[in-house]
Amino acid sequence: MLAEALEHLVRGIVRHPDDVSVRDKELRRGSVLEVRVNPEDLGKVIGRNGRTATALRTVIGALAGKGGARVDFVDVDRRR
Repeated sequence: MLAEALEHLVRGIVRHPDDVSVRDKELRRGSVLEVRVNPEDLGKVIGRNGRTATALRTVIGALAGKGGARVDFVDVDRRR
């Protein structure tokens, strides 16, 4: 549920919504949502001084509740 909500929010921000993907990874320290976006959109998702990224993390944290979830933003490198 969290991954779908985050993907929906990020797709509304970026210019290349087809390049957005969100993976839910379970690590020892808890759940991590890894967001991959087009390199041109990375600045848009992070925002000025990280404000957009912080807002996205706040929304996802509220949806996650007590367990919480970490959000990492990664750019998609098409050369790999």
